[in-house]
Amino acid sequence: MPKQIKSRKNSHLSAFFAAAACLLATCLPSAGQSSWMTNDNAAHNIIWEDKLYRQIEFLADSLCGGRATGTAGGNEAAFWIIRTFRKAGLLSFGDSYAKHVFAGNGIVGHNIVGMIPGSRKSPCSSYIVVGAHYDHLGRLEGKLYPGADSNASGTVAMTSIAEMFSAMKLIGRSYGKNLIFVAFDANGMNLAGAEAFWRMIESGELKDPLSGEPVTPEKISLMVNLDQIGSTLSPIRPGREDYLIMLGNESLPSEERGIITLCNLFYGADLELSHSYYGSRDFTRIFYNLSDQRVFISHGIPSVLFTSGITMKNNKPSDTPETLDMSVLRKRIILIWHWLEKMM
Repeated sequence: MPKQIKSRKNSHLSAFFAAAACLLATCLPSAGQSSWMTNDNAAHNIIWEDKLYRQIEFLADSLCGGRATGTAGGNEAAFWIIRTFRKAGLLSFGDSYAKHVFAGNGIVGHNIVGMIPGSRKSPCSSYIVVGAHYDHLGRLEGKLYPGADSNASGTVAMTSIAEMFSAMKLIGRSYGKNLIFVAFDANGMNLAGAEAFWRMIESGELKDPLSGEPVTPEKISLMVNLDQIGSTLSPIRPGREDYLIMLGNESLPSEERGIITLCNLFYGADLELSHSYYGSRDFTRIFYNLSDQRVFISHGIPSVLFTSGITMKNNKPSDTPETLDMSVLRKRIILIWHWLEKMM
């Protein structure tokens, strides 16, 4: 590299880091800076690549049979999520984590719902919903559709984030909002699971496990959906596999839109971030409204979708765990967890 170009590049990098440091200092009040500086090993150590692979492998295994709604395989996946929620100490809404989803044609599925309170000493009345659908196509014409990326990857990312927050709660971390984690069923049946969950909210049926008060629509500050987040097969640009697409950032208050970039820089994730679907306005709009977040968007809830994009493997028998990148998936999960902490 010519000396002049190298010098100019270093100058641009220095300017970028200086600007980021200034933004970090200006955006965060002195009382909040400690939340950026704390030791987060308790959360980071909850997830590792082999663990992610084994969990996705289980959900994509023939035992779960492609996780079609209303099947024995779908129930196996639901039981696994329930066990994971219970082990992480999530509170159930009522006497069960499982909530019926009537998906039509006599098919009954189950959303799996649990909560981590922001603080037990000072109960919060605001909620962030973190969701991922766990259902997939099942078996078609005798062939198994394992759905490793779509959406075992998002389901495992969601349960991992729940475990990470649980670990931080155990060491005394408290937050200003409650987290509701939802594994949606019947995504492939016109988002019946997300619709059923929203009806619970509108009817006042979803009641806070601690306060007993209904979780009403105005109490939900944000919905975060994780859908197809494990692949590196559709990079934003060639040769850069460590990337993450975040759609809906513009639905957040203006002062919160730069937080994901700050987290990416401050915590060293260094993922290539995009707030559009491969630069296309039309595809961004379409893809942003394809998954479970659409139900929340339609009711005016700020909503964000994290994804690694559609690949040539999706909705095919070849969507298997070995096609995913666990190292990059772990980076994505850690970045989303840090971002969620700042949103609370």
